[in-house]
Amino acid sequence: MKLSKLMHIGSVAAGLTGVVTFVFTIIGSADNLVFGITKVDALLCSGILLLIAIWLAIGTIHHIILERHGEIL
Repeated sequence: MKLSKLMHIGSVAAGLTGVVTFVFTIIGSADNLVFGITKVDALLCSGILLLIAIWLAIGTIHHIILERHGEIL
């Protein structure tokens, strides 16, 4: 399996995890706890996961372009 495919899988996994965490945080219980941590911490974690997903997606696009030009195996 090519590295770009693994990077894409990681990007999708991080993005989905971030979205699921965000949704559970927003519609979660009223006691300000989600997954055993506060809602603010859960929102920060979901934001970081989404940033990681974006970063991996940009890296994947760059890697695919390099593969097409034959600069990376």
